Amino acid sequence: MGRIVAKFGGSSLCDAGQFRKVRKILEMDQRRCYVVPSAPGRRFADDEKVTDLLYRSYRLKRDGQDYMQAFSLIRKRFVQIAEDLSVKVDIEKYLDKIQAEIEAGTTEDYCASRGEYLNGVLLADYLGFEFVDPKDYIFFAADGSFDSERTNTVLAQKLSSTEKAVIPGFYGTGADNQIHTFSRGGSDVTGAIVARAAYADMYENWTDVSGFLMADPRIVPEAKSIRNITYRELRELSYMGATVLHEDSVFPVHRAGIPTNIRNTNDPQERGTMISHGAVEEKNPYVITGIAGKLGFSVVSVEKAMMNSERGFGRKVLQAIEECGLSFEHLPTGIDTMCVVLSSAELEPVKEQVVSRIMEMTSPDTLTIHDDMGIIATVGRGMVQNPGTASRLFSALSKKQVNVRMIDQGSSELSILVGVDTKDFRFAIDAIYQEFVN
Repeated sequence: MGRIVAKFGGSSLCDAGQFRKVRKILEMDQRRCYVVPSAPGRRFADDEKVTDLLYRSYRLKRDGQDYMQAFSLIRKRFVQIAEDLSVKVDIEKYLDKIQAEIEAGTTEDYCASRGEYLNGVLLADYLGFEFVDPKDYIFFAADGSFDSERTNTVLAQKLSSTEKAVIPGFYGTGADNQIHTFSRGGSDVTGAIVARAAYADMYENWTDVSGFLMADPRIVPEAKSIRNITYRELRELSYMGATVLHEDSVFPVHRAGIPTNIRNTNDPQERGTMISHGAVEEKNPYVITGIAGKLGFSVVSVEKAMMNSERGFGRKVLQAIEECGLSFEHLPTGIDTMCVVLSSAELEPVKEQVVSRIMEMTSPDTLTIHDDMGIIATVGRGMVQNPGTASRLFSALSKKQVNVRMIDQGSSELSILVGVDTKDFRFAIDAIYQEFVN
């Protein structure tokens, strides 16, 4: 029998009622043998996430202020869940230990990780699964980067002799033997790590939405669901702002060739979005797979006659950018023009330095910076086999009188990027969606 790793987000484990839904989901398929929980999320609009309360408790104690009000809210949440589920574990004892560690001046990462840890302890008791603490099996290097190979070796050995287990998300152990966390949302990463180590047939990521949508519903309320998507398409959409999954969570499972299924804890019959390594089972009814975008970009445009014949010109521009501590996002070029797309927030403090250094190193004819730009990615493996896709896209933007500031398309033809003024951003996304989907 194959194995399924099921990761459940904070909204899926925010209270006892959600815990019961999780158990029913696990009972629906006996292959769901490894569970990765997040910390309790919001129960209602004005509620607070437990992880936010843990960060607050740490910072108040660090600054010499009273943290007990914040920690009492954490204690109340977990005690309530434990009582409602009638679990055997003494959760108060675990909470007392965490409070003592805060009093003793524990690290921020330790404090932040305790939401996942406590939820894992409760869930393991409730399900009758073994509790596997990531501190013993997930490792980070001295520079803070994730040590994937050591982790995979040690964790795979543990799981090979463990039939059913709960492995909390978000944290592991650093080179200093202290608790170390991933960035926020890192439980997604843990789930993928566990799936790889378990040689799973499937990684299920359970959340409060039924998979990915073809566009941001705040811009396109009628946006349709994406049934099937490849990891390459997901990478493009995630980078440009799609946020159902933590951006780094695709790499472990992609590398292992394990499909990922995004599912809805509150609607388990809905099939969600299937993310696969290559070919998909169903043909996409649309030319495109999805549209995503980000605001907050600036374009540095460097123009010089006969630029293409000047050896090392592009290297000099990028060197100037690098010397100012910046990394570029995109690099559309022409024969006599080179454009470098940068984060506006990162550029602003060093803008004069960037201009001065590029002028000094390249002596361009003109150098201009255009701020307040958004970048929109139209992504789809189907665009390769459909001539005229770019024409349709730009015609749709033209009809809405959207001024395109930048065009960039990779050699794979998997995505077309356009830069537009911030004021046109929402209109542009809606125009592209209406052209290809409606």
